[in-house]
Amino acid sequence: MDEKVKENLNKLRQEIDKIDKEIINLLKKRANIAKKIGEIKKRFNLPTFVPEREYQIYKKIESIDTSPLSPLAVKSIFREIISACRSVEEPLKVGFLGPKGTFSELAVNKYFGSSVEKVPLSTIKEVFEEVEKDRVNYGVVPIENSIEGIVSFTADSFLESNLKICGEIYIPIALHLLTKEDNLKNIKKVYSHRHALAQCKKFLLENLPHAEIIEVDSTAKAAELASKEKNSAAIASEIAALEYDLNILEKNIQEVSLNYTRFLILSKKDTETPTGNDKTSIIFSVKHTPGALFKALRPFALYDINLTKVESRPIKNKPFKYIFFCDFEGHRKEKRIQKLLEELKEEVSYLHILGSYPKGDMILEEENA
Repeated sequence: MDEKVKENLNKLRQEIDKIDKEIINLLKKRANIAKKIGEIKKRFNLPTFVPEREYQIYKKIESIDTSPLSPLAVKSIFREIISACRSVEEPLKVGFLGPKGTFSELAVNKYFGSSVEKVPLSTIKEVFEEVEKDRVNYGVVPIENSIEGIVSFTADSFLESNLKICGEIYIPIALHLLTKEDNLKNIKKVYSHRHALAQCKKFLLENLPHAEIIEVDSTAKAAELASKEKNSAAIASEIAALEYDLNILEKNIQEVSLNYTRFLILSKKDTETPTGNDKTSIIFSVKHTPGALFKALRPFALYDINLTKVESRPIKNKPFKYIFFCDFEGHRKEKRIQKLLEELKEEVSYLHILGSYPKGDMILEEENA
């Protein structure tokens, strides 16, 4: 290397070292302020995690020119800064539908950052129970997939719980072929969850027609098995590859590229302050009279409120009777939403407000693209 080039490189690296020290000093300053905020919150019994406040921070970051860094890259960096500073206030425990290495764990990482204690749980019911019993501060559960539709276990769990929804996040479902092998020809078994296998059917038929396809309970379990068995592979996430020390032999093998799962953040409280970009979720049932559903939905048109989801669910132990799981834009503290809910209450036989919370963005994650 030319001496002049080497000298220039060293100067630039020295500048980076100087900037890194400045960044660390600023991070320490931010963490100390966060610690003081945490002490005030403790004194007045205020929550450590405030979704609407963090939403505002991210929105401010998005409004700043971050080039040459992409806004998504900067948001990822700040997610970890916020997560680390929050842990100085008070460590959070977050329960999720396990085991480790699932898309549910990825949702925890993307929503809360990595500076939380992650608690994998066996069932959706257990996630609800652990939040209700204060064994974890928050829960993360899947509610719907853009291809498979609603997750019935989650929707039905709200009928037996007083938990609220305080947030949501959309995770792109990128499925990869994970293995210890270095060649497709060596693979004789492929493990995965039935939904993942269905979404990768074309790839399997074209590339592994003679491999034995084996259904298991989760993509993470598939990765665990593939990590222990020779000549085997799993269809799972990138986080599962890291968790079980597997190579990604083939990336993005799912047939539909725009495949998302929406996850809900469970808490004992929803958000108190509207952000201007919120969503409210409710469950209701209607009276058994002609036009009852029409009358229930009419106030949404009257107040010009956008319904983003209406899903009917059968009520257990009541054959052919239904409840409606409903999402709409707006916050329960807004006047027009309050009027809507008052009128809706008059028209339905049962109404349960599940919570208001900042809307999640459905974007392609650069690291998974």
